[in-house]
Amino acid sequence: MTRDDSPAETDADADANANADADGAASTPDIDEQLLVLPDELRHELKEPMGPIETDADRLLEDVDGPLIAVGDVVTYHFLQAGRPPDVALVDERTKRSAVDEEIRETVTEGTTVEVVNPPAEISQAVVEALLEGLARDEPTTILVEGEEDLVALPAIVAAPEGGSVVYGQPDEGMVHVKVTEEHRQDMRALLDRFEGDVDRFWELLEATGD
Repeated sequence: MTRDDSPAETDADADANANADADGAASTPDIDEQLLVLPDELRHELKEPMGPIETDADRLLEDVDGPLIAVGDVVTYHFLQAGRPPDVALVDERTKRSAVDEEIRETVTEGTTVEVVNPPAEISQAVVEALLEGLARDEPTTILVEGEEDLVALPAIVAAPEGGSVVYGQPDEGMVHVKVTEEHRQDMRALLDRFEGDVDRFWELLEATGD
C-alpha cells in the first residue's frame, strides 16, 4: 500500500512556485506568508514516528474518540474508504513526491473547502490559518495545499484538543497515530521553537485559538 511522506520527507528543492488560478482560490506565497522553515539539522529528528504505526484504517479508527486530523492524501483516502471523513484533512495530490493515483486524487479533493499555498520544508501563515479554521468548523474540512502539507502535522498536534488524533503517513510502513496529550503538545512546542523564521508570529496565531 502506497504511503504518504512523513514530516521529515519534505523536499525544499521541489517545485513550490505554482501560481493560483484567476479565481484566486490560492495565491503565490510571499515573504509575509512564510512563518517557519525547517532547518537541515532537524530533519533527522522528524524521521522517527511520533506515535504507533497502523496499517489498517478500521483498526486505527477504533482508537479515535475525538477530532481526527489527517495529513496526507493516502491517509485521507483510507479514512474516507472506511466511512470516516477526517474532521480536518490536508492533501497536496502527491505521495512520496509523486502524483497520487487519479482515483485517490478525485476522492480526497472532492470535498475541498479551501486552497492554500505551503512551500516544501516550510509552514506558511495561510496553512496555519486554514488548519485553525478547520478545527473550529462543525463540518469536515479539506485543505488542498499547493506545495507540501507534511510539516503541518506538527502544528496540528499543538492545536488539536486533548484526546484528538493526528494521523500522517510513514513511508513504506503505515499510518502514524498521535493521540494528542499535553506531553505531545510540549514536545511539539519545543521542536517548533527550533525552526527558523517568525516563531513569535506563529505562536501568536496558535494562542489566539485559546489552546
